[in-house]
Amino acid sequence: MGFLYLLFLILMALFITSLNSGSNGNCYYIGNNNEAVIIDAGISCRETERRMSRLGLSMSTVKAIFVSHEHADHITGIPRISKKYQIPVYITDATHRHSHIPIDKHLIFPFKANKSVKVGSISVLPFKKSHDASDPHSFMVSDHQVNIGVFTDIGFSCKRVIRHFKECHAAFLEANYCEDMLTNGHYPYHLKERIRSDQGHLSNAQALELFINHRNEQLSHLILSHLSKNNNSPKLVEKLFRKHAGTTTILVASRYEEMPVYCIAGSRKPVAIKRYKASSQAQLSLFPAVSPPASSNFLFKEN
Repeated sequence: MGFLYLLFLILMALFITSLNSGSNGNCYYIGNNNEAVIIDAGISCRETERRMSRLGLSMSTVKAIFVSHEHADHITGIPRISKKYQIPVYITDATHRHSHIPIDKHLIFPFKANKSVKVGSISVLPFKKSHDASDPHSFMVSDHQVNIGVFTDIGFSCKRVIRHFKECHAAFLEANYCEDMLTNGHYPYHLKERIRSDQGHLSNAQALELFINHRNEQLSHLILSHLSKNNNSPKLVEKLFRKHAGTTTILVASRYEEMPVYCIAGSRKPVAIKRYKASSQAQLSLFPAVSPPASSNFLFKEN
């Protein structure tokens, strides 16, 4: 890959990572070279800072937090993060009322379904999803025709999810539980029924069906997200999806740590760059003239 082409991809791409994904906290970072948004902030401010720092990401790039719904694993870090960094919080009126979290009034920005919100050059489109919350939403984040979907905490793949999934260059997709593990597990019956209901969570099989039947040829990365600690296995779900991956890179977001940052470019062929922080023994500044979302000392590896 030539230097100029690689530089073009960097400038026209979106950087994405999961800082945490699971019932213990959810937080997804999506940004370009100048600004970024966070979808949900379900881990503490301190832990968010630590994980972003380890990835070489700066909180100064975060220009907005979007809230999918009011469950604790999606909102815990919002009061401290928004106040400390004066970051606007985009949240529906119903979700805000039911969340009972203190947010400075001047930082509250209500949004409505199917109306895009501009954050610099980034566009965020919220749309309704099926989940047992007051006013739950999924999101499509776009910049320079690169589309990133965040589809978690959904009971089933409704028409809206299918339509937007078809447009993605990368997606965070819930694969919450293995049906056999849930059925044979120790959860009480009412909780099992809540999880597998149309307002619960997406199973491995349901997520796989969406992936097989509705992905497009531009989907370079699928990040399986919000896995249950007790009713799923990262190895199991990764193996299941890789059988059908084709040209799509299959990744599993951790419930314990951040994942690497991926650079998603909207070319016709799936192109992405996995970005690592350079070690002290091997630091290389490839693009000193570019303002990436973090330090310029990175090694770039074509994926």
